[in-house]
Amino acid sequence: MKSNISRRKFLGNASLGVGAFGLPDYLIRTKSTKAADNGPHYVNVGTVSIMDLSASDTRDMVQKVLAVMENMIPYQPDIICLPETFAYTNIPDYNYKLKDVAEKVPGDVVTPFLNFASRHKCYVICPTYSLHEGNIYISAVLIDRQGKVVGEYFKMRPAESEIKMGIKPGKADPPVFQTDFGKIGIQICFDIKWEEGWNKLKEKGAQIIFWPSAYAAGQEISSRAWRHQVYVVTSTQKDTSKICDLSGETIAQTGRWQRNWICAPVNLEKAFILAWPAVSLFPDILKKYGSKIKLNTFHEEEWTIIESLHADLKIADVLKEFNLKTMHESLKDLSLVHEKARDKA
Repeated sequence: MKSNISRRKFLGNASLGVGAFGLPDYLIRTKSTKAADNGPHYVNVGTVSIMDLSASDTRDMVQKVLAVMENMIPYQPDIICLPETFAYTNIPDYNYKLKDVAEKVPGDVVTPFLNFASRHKCYVICPTYSLHEGNIYISAVLIDRQGKVVGEYFKMRPAESEIKMGIKPGKADPPVFQTDFGKIGIQICFDIKWEEGWNKLKEKGAQIIFWPSAYAAGQEISSRAWRHQVYVVTSTQKDTSKICDLSGETIAQTGRWQRNWICAPVNLEKAFILAWPAVSLFPDILKKYGSKIKLNTFHEEEWTIIESLHADLKIADVLKEFNLKTMHESLKDLSLVHEKARDKA
């Protein structure tokens, strides 16, 4: 039987998020559910790619991105991240001067997203060019569920071409933002090339790090997730946007059939531990908690991700009960042992 829908039309519909036909299982499964319906540990995370999305001007791009975001609403996102300086990207023959477009937040770019966040009761991360005390930054503005600006991150490591344009680097001490579901951090594009921001966000307790960017980074993103044991969520101007698990594995990503957005649940009740010597305790943990808990061991890497599957079970309590430490804690403690041993030498 011949299909009544052409390949070109199907691709176009999939890109716009029309209907559930062809959507990945994680989207269909979470439709019309809040993260809390899956359990209090879960957060519905949405992200955008503006791959192949073009506009006539900045205002038009803002409206097109808002339209993309509306497709996520049936999945009730808790937070949506947008790409780096998206409002000034994919606009043919558009030349602008930073001094003319940089906004005192909230300005022309950010304000429409305040209304979106308030109307749909979700957080939004909106990158833009922002003006502060006479300096221009590439920033990511955090908007809360009430539509209020509650924080801003300034890109620490702009590209050389951006500095020549007049961009000032942000301070090398990125903030962690407390949301109603947990702590999050932000890095932007070229920040990925330096360790400092990622390390500090981990030390400050970030559970999810959002990465608005001009490019997709591929394996670099996966490595950031497992090296820092955090979820990493990317939002890109081109290619794929994705959500990475603590292991670096991809939970969900945009692509040919789902080009401009994804929304998927992540479980914040997870811990990343060294498999040895903890493995000797795994039978006891499973005997006590059974289906309430999941142990996922990566045998060659010798690490294990321990995850609560029950609303009332906190991973911190399980770790304490069995005298286990996260890998981050274990390596931090071992570093102190190394320093003491060196001092004795």
